[in-house]
Amino acid sequence: MATPDFIRTLRADAGHQLLWLPGVTAIVFDDAGRVLLGRRADNGKWSVIGGIPDPGEQPAACAVREVFEETAVRCVAERVVLVEALEQVTYPNADVCQFMDITIRCRAVGGEPRVNDDESLEVAWFPLDGLPDLHETGLFRIKQAMAEGPTWFDRG
Repeated sequence: MATPDFIRTLRADAGHQLLWLPGVTAIVFDDAGRVLLGRRADNGKWSVIGGIPDPGEQPAACAVREVFEETAVRCVAERVVLVEALEQVTYPNADVCQFMDITIRCRAVGGEPRVNDDESLEVAWFPLDGLPDLHETGLFRIKQAMAEGPTWFDRG
């Protein structure tokens, strides 16, 4: 994911120290029950769609924006399915971040999936029984988005 300008500004003062940042993940389903995934340009792996909200941007608006920016698919946010603090990440340049992720279930309402920015190598719909190799966090988010239960959060 491209680093937003506001984070570059923070890094100018904070250096490489830990930044606690918001993150939004969008689990997008189409009318056939398929899920939208992107193959990331930074590591070549398939992933759910997500990004960092702009300052003042609401999580649902961020989810809709990120999906369109990365895939050209238009969607509507339906509900929050998961809130979770993720593990710290140290990037190759030594920057350290930890994200508070809000995962939102979304429904596609238009557009055909295509690579729409420089963050993805491929984007596509996948049936739930034919998912590519995904990180366990992505699989968990998809599972939670399929469930009709309440929002999941770590009670620890």
